[in-house]
Amino acid sequence: MAQIIDGKAVSAAVKAEVAEEAAKLKEEKGLKVGLAVVIVGNNPASRVYVNNKKKACEAVGFQSFEYALEEATTQEQLLDLVNVLNRDDRVNGILVQLPLPKHIDEKAIINAISPDKDVDAFHPINVGKIMIGDYSFLPCTPAGVMRLIESTGTDITGKQCVVIGRSNIVGKPQAMLLLQKNGTVTICHSKTKNLKEVCLGADILVVAIGRANFVTGDMIKEGAVVIDVGMNRLDNGKLCGDVEFESAEKKASFITPVPGGVGPMTIAMLMKNTLTAAKQQAGIE
Repeated sequence: MAQIIDGKAVSAAVKAEVAEEAAKLKEEKGLKVGLAVVIVGNNPASRVYVNNKKKACEAVGFQSFEYALEEATTQEQLLDLVNVLNRDDRVNGILVQLPLPKHIDEKAIINAISPDKDVDAFHPINVGKIMIGDYSFLPCTPAGVMRLIESTGTDITGKQCVVIGRSNIVGKPQAMLLLQKNGTVTICHSKTKNLKEVCLGADILVVAIGRANFVTGDMIKEGAVVIDVGMNRLDNGKLCGDVEFESAEKKASFITPVPGGVGPMTIAMLMKNTLTAAKQQAGIE
């Protein structure tokens, strides 16, 4: 039976580190870290995420600036706000909650955020820096996954790592981070042939495909570390991941639950990125 990787405990440790450093910055340098979160429209899931980010800011001692805009907000109005926040010295990190309403071009908004304040690490400049291994910020979910793997004591060097999913937000950067830790990485997706065979070769399996219970125990190598990035709601209202937990738990050495695994890490790493941004903007290494 697998050991459960407790994302709540690991994220609490990350937030405690951030809170300690933020308090020190305030005391020694008079610097108060600030995160601006912009939400457009009334997407209920987005509202939950934004509220959780505000709570996390409070917990680590950051200032939180929320901008809740109407669904009818134009792209120009949103770009104007981003430009104002880029110039606001109180704001160290800017996060525009996705998805945006259909009439707004997400790419244009992401590209407008200053790379120095892009704490989601979605700007093309920050994506490029991740590719060459010379980055300031990492996308929050892949960074959280790395911290969870690290918490198991697993050395990634030389391990066969399989990532299912090729999104710009998780799959692609996740593969890069595993590669930078000397893993041998295979990226799988909906067009991959012999997916089961590929998965059975994985010492570390990261699943971010967005399909409920997609990976089952018979696809997992005995003793593998399994990280489930998925978050799906079943017809009965229950939350589940992309990995069928009960059968997978019997084969893995370590596994993340859903909820309580990767989810809490995403916001913890956002806090860490915002702290990094504040230090860089103040010229503190």
